[in-house]
Amino acid sequence: MPSEFLTPEECATIDQSLMTARDRFSTRVAVYALRSLKAISKETGVAIAHLETQQIAEWINTDPSLSPEHGFDSNFRGFFLQLVMASLRPLRQAADALNTPIEALTLDQVIAWFEQEAKARLDKPD
Repeated sequence: MPSEFLTPEECATIDQSLMTARDRFSTRVAVYALRSLKAISKETGVAIAHLETQQIAEWINTDPSLSPEHGFDSNFRGFFLQLVMASLRPLRQAADALNTPIEALTLDQVIAWFEQEAKARLDKPD
């Protein structure tokens, strides 16, 4: 896994969207979670849609890039697990909307889904 959560290019692409800072943050988390989920899926041979929380937790707990040597303590691993699990919901929704497996989602598709959701919230009457 790379030492950075997102590449500068991925960050720039997300920053070019017309979303609020909160929505851009959620998008960043989802993109990184997707990268992690793809790695877990590849390692376990289980499709992302069928991964169980325990499988994800085990992978996170053994990921050397999330070790104390890299500045992460055990509390971060638990926090990161929560972020990954929370990201599964929008990633599933994006994949369902595109009728594609989660593994096939691209950066542009994830961003577009978050933009669409943000716009729908703004357009929704109070």
